[in-house]
Amino acid sequence: MTPGPRPGPRPGSPAPHRVVALLRPPQSTFPLACATEVFGDHGPAIPARYTFGTCTEHPGPVRTLAGYDILISDGLDALDRADTVLVPGWQEPAGAGPSPAVLDAIRRAHRRGARVVGLCSGTAVLAAAGLLDGRRAATHWADAAELAARFPRVQVDPAVLYVDHGDVATSAGSAAAIDLCLHLVSRDQGAAHALRVARRLVMPPHREGCQLQYAELPAAGTAPESLAPLLDWLTDRLDQPTSVADMASRAQVSARTLTRRFTDQLGVSPGRWLLDRRIAATRALLEETDLPVETIAHRVGLSSAVNLRRRFHEALRTTPAAYRRTFRTRRSPSAV
Repeated sequence: MTPGPRPGPRPGSPAPHRVVALLRPPQSTFPLACATEVFGDHGPAIPARYTFGTCTEHPGPVRTLAGYDILISDGLDALDRADTVLVPGWQEPAGAGPSPAVLDAIRRAHRRGARVVGLCSGTAVLAAAGLLDGRRAATHWADAAELAARFPRVQVDPAVLYVDHGDVATSAGSAAAIDLCLHLVSRDQGAAHALRVARRLVMPPHREGCQLQYAELPAAGTAPESLAPLLDWLTDRLDQPTSVADMASRAQVSARTLTRRFTDQLGVSPGRWLLDRRIAATRALLEETDLPVETIAHRVGLSSAVNLRRRFHEALRTTPAAYRRTFRTRRSPSAV
């Protein structure tokens, strides 16, 4: 059966957030696909909160690194209507930079309040536009030295997954693009909506930006042990007090070995990973329920309202009550 047309936003609900990706031949397909999967249409199971489009400096066929062309009909004027301008990778000849027309369009969008996002090598376009001067930025670790040399006013961080300044954001390479895009969805629409999108993509919740881009190589002759079963176990029992010793026992390794595996594979300690999940669960409950903070604290394993408020403020620099008010007034209940 062919599904009928999808209904638009309900009366009184906010207009969808417009994301426009700026492409350039030869276009890298993976970061573009990451953005498309996160910001695109997920069908009737998930309310449409974004529209996703593409543009290029010279409309027409855009060659890709995958060996096929993409037909792009919109030019740079599409950026004038975007709420988020996204550069999903940027391949250019050595020594060449974005054209003056591209840089002018990006600066113009930024001046009027659009968020500008660079994924992987797309960070170089933001740097060329001057949007990263005096700011930290992420890019693929293999490109970090070249980016820092070309743009000495940019504080290139070669280790982190992504950096979000609010008006501009940058990510490392490959799957870190999905992490940044899910982070932006969480910031725009709340943690609960971002979790729905992640589940739709059959992905775990996004990693925090401070986590490492790459893991240490395992010693010769050994295979890295996956943490996935342990992480699933922890996620299913967030309401239970769990120590590093408990985790190590579950994984049947020593606490020291477990901590090393977390650091190597995830870039954070076991305790930090667990706290991040509890904060994410708190955000979702604040957005989607009227439960008292004390009840939420027990549900996510933070023991008390006092402890939850302290941890929540440390993580997000706001209170649970203020966070709940923000996401209750940002959109009408009918849009949830």
